[in-house]
Amino acid sequence: MVGRGPKRELAEKIAGEITLSDDPGATLRKWRTDFDISQTDLAVELEISSSVISDYESGRRESPGIGVVRRLVTGLLSIDERRGGDRIRQYGRVLSAGFDSDVVYDLREYASSIPLEQLHREFDATEIAGSTTELISGHTVIDSIEAITRLSSEEFFRLYGQSTNRVLVFTNVTRGEGVGIALRVLNPTPNAVILHGLEEDELWEHAAELARIDSYSLAVTSAPLEDVLDYLGSLE
Repeated sequence: MVGRGPKRELAEKIAGEITLSDDPGATLRKWRTDFDISQTDLAVELEISSSVISDYESGRRESPGIGVVRRLVTGLLSIDERRGGDRIRQYGRVLSAGFDSDVVYDLREYASSIPLEQLHREFDATEIAGSTTELISGHTVIDSIEAITRLSSEEFFRLYGQSTNRVLVFTNVTRGEGVGIALRVLNPTPNAVILHGLEEDELWEHAAELARIDSYSLAVTSAPLEDVLDYLGSLE
């Protein structure tokens, strides 16, 4: 279907998920929206009507066979490549670090450090507990529930990439209790943490105290996750 490397791995993952899904249309829609590709753009790429894509995703049309799935996946990846290949590279970084893409959304090292305050400003984040950290050298975006339930302590350390001088952005957070406790038992801890999806008044009452004890900056943001990922993906 495609060449070797992360692109092929990603193609096989998408195709496998669509083919084995109880709701192939919903799974196709999930991947299409994750790639930020409209039904119209995908239809133009495949030289078919956008109503065909809509029918597959809604279940009005019979589940796509292997040949159709192959074309759909190839179309998604081809559009991403023409746009610069951000999604393919993002998956490649996560894959090379040994994680599944439903646990870690993105993992990146920067060519030069950037101000932590810059991220807080871009995400309209509220810093709950400060630290001496001013610059960070990378980020990891993690689904908190999947990480806490599926990763071993050794795998948790790999979230740090090449350095703990990074920000860990945890999504799927309700109060931040699980994240705070998980980080409490790990040594070392990251220099900065951003909890995504909650407001300051929703935060677990002990979260700030634990952050101060372990000397990491803690902030919360309710910015759309897509915007967070898009901005982090633009950093070099």
